[in-house]
Amino acid sequence: MDMGERYRLEERIGGGGSAYVHRAWDRVAEREVAIKLFHAGSTPAQQRRQAQEFRILDRLRHPALVPLYDSGVCDGRAFFVMRLVHGPTLADRIAEGPLALDETIELGARLADALAYVHHAGITHRDVKPANILLGPDGAVLGDFGIAQGHDSTRFTTTGTVVGTAAYMAPEQVRGEPVGPRADVYSLGLVLLECLSGRREYPGSLTESAVARLLRPPAVPDGLPAHLADLLRRMGNRDPHGRPSAREVAAVLAGATRPLVPLKPRRRLGVAAGITGVAAAAAMAFTLLNGSTTDTPASVPAPVAPAPAPVAASPPVTSETPAAVAKTVPTSRSEEAPAPAKSRKDDKGKGQDKKPGKDK
Repeated sequence: MDMGERYRLEERIGGGGSAYVHRAWDRVAEREVAIKLFHAGSTPAQQRRQAQEFRILDRLRHPALVPLYDSGVCDGRAFFVMRLVHGPTLADRIAEGPLALDETIELGARLADALAYVHHAGITHRDVKPANILLGPDGAVLGDFGIAQGHDSTRFTTTGTVVGTAAYMAPEQVRGEPVGPRADVYSLGLVLLECLSGRREYPGSLTESAVARLLRPPAVPDGLPAHLADLLRRMGNRDPHGRPSAREVAAVLAGATRPLVPLKPRRRLGVAAGITGVAAAAAMAFTLLNGSTTDTPASVPAPVAPAPAPVAASPPVTSETPAAVAKTVPTSRSEEAPAPAKSRKDDKGKGQDKKPGKDK
């Protein structure tokens, strides 16, 4: 299938509820790319989310992020052209068994560095999980910014709406509270624990998985180096203000700093209050993005709780700086379905080499 004169669409290699990812050939650049092709008939809310994902990807350039090369509209369907990453997802790799300690530390340092860069750019990913991490020849790469949120941008999900993937959500996401960069740190901590153990820390049904983290903190395995065990416990703190920043995580994992300075203990919530919050959360009818981070979440009432204090953005960890590449937002001004067939002729290409049905 041809998409205009430039791209030849080939087999599907991934996708979810709002888009499919295809391998494709860029005739101009003469290379393989990946094309994220959104489904036809997008709602206005989905079009707004597509436009926001475009604007976020357009700003980001980091070795551990999947870059955006082009975008356009074909037959009324918006599409993004991305780098094609040759390699399995981290979810595929974990399915084969736990990762070695050194491998986990190296992967964690790289991803934390990427998140520090993303957070400094004013963005929270909100869906860090093994299925969104690709293991390319040059190392781990974080992709799928379908539900990412700019810190100061207009929110398409209001307070009280649960959005994310249940097994990796931070407690504040489960409670439907405002979410900031420290939620990504919590999710990364769960990913690293899964790398070490080979199993999800909070398995079960959507509701069971989401509510379990309100009952207990993540279990850190015995036998880890003391500074690593301490770091993982901090990353899994139920209070976002008790977690380190992504920059601090990257520095500790890379061995650039000493272990984090111990925090003074915070007053614990009463048991009755905790049980009440858990019961309210368990009663919610969760509609979560299970395996597709670009679906539009339903508004689900969550327990009312005070919004956490704003988290200051961390300074960048890499020398990379945000740089724009594309200027055409693939949605119409009036939020109607995108107009037919136009493709921006850039000299580049982008993508994720994920297997169909592996987004977990």
